[in-house]
Amino acid sequence: MENFAPLSGLVGGVMIGLSATLLLLLSGRVAGISGIVGGIFTKGEKSLWRVAFVVGMLFAAVGYVAVVGREGLVELDVSLPLVVLGGLLVGFGTRLGSGCTSGHGVCGIARFSKRSIVATITFFVVAMVTVFIVRHVF
Repeated sequence: MENFAPLSGLVGGVMIGLSATLLLLLSGRVAGISGIVGGIFTKGEKSLWRVAFVVGMLFAAVGYVAVVGREGLVELDVSLPLVVLGGLLVGFGTRLGSGCTSGHGVCGIARFSKRSIVATITFFVVAMVTVFIVRHVF
């Protein structure tokens, strides 16, 4: 709990919820990041809004560092191949589960989707088991 930052977590959560709400209200689209990124590479899809959304996320992170500095950023002390492997597993899992934590966890639960509730519970249980194994077994 040494990196516990409730205020920044609250502000970040409100901003994520606000952006998901605005995207839904203004365009009727659900803010599932894996679906948005996947749609960029799908033929026949109108992808300009998807590219703008992803670019906005990236620039928001850059803007955060420019304004606040590196305070509160997560430091990874794992190897690059492990990060790449983790990213590939997340990407495969989100396509297999038809969504990611943002789509199911933020938007799906807010819409009382049973499928999203089950998916989000599964994400968290597997994450807790993985953290336990990584920290206490290896």
